[in-house]
Amino acid sequence: MPARVSASYRVFVRNLLLDCEIGVYDHERGRRQRVRVNIDMEVQRRDADAPADSMAGVVSYEDVVTGVRRLTQNGHINLVETFALKIADFCLENPQVLAVTVSVEKLDVYVDAESVGVEVTRRRGE
Repeated sequence: MPARVSASYRVFVRNLLLDCEIGVYDHERGRRQRVRVNIDMEVQRRDADAPADSMAGVVSYEDVVTGVRRLTQNGHINLVETFALKIADFCLENPQVLAVTVSVEKLDVYVDAESVGVEVTRRRGE
C-alpha cells in the first residue's frame, strides 16, 4: 500500500514582538508592555485549481501578523490566556486553518526570567 501523502502544511510566525495593554494588576493598567507571540498553524493544502506559485488559496502570514497587531489595539486585556485564545480564534476564522498553537509571553515581568506566559492549541470543530 502506498504511503499516504499529507494534505496539510504549516504556516508559522516566530517571535513577533508587540506592545500591548495586558495584565490584571493595577500597575499594568494604562501602560503598554512587551509581549512575544508565536503562532504555528496546520493549514489545509490549497485548492488544486489555484494557480501554481501564487497567493491564491494560501494562508498569508502577512494577514495573520496584521490581524494580531489589530488585536493589540482593542483595549486592555487582563490575561495572557485571553490574548492567546483571541489570536487562535482569529486564525481559525480562515477555513483553511485546521489547527493552531499560540504562545504569548510577557517579557518584562521578572528580572531573573526571560519570559512568562502561556501556550494554547485550538483545532477546528472544538
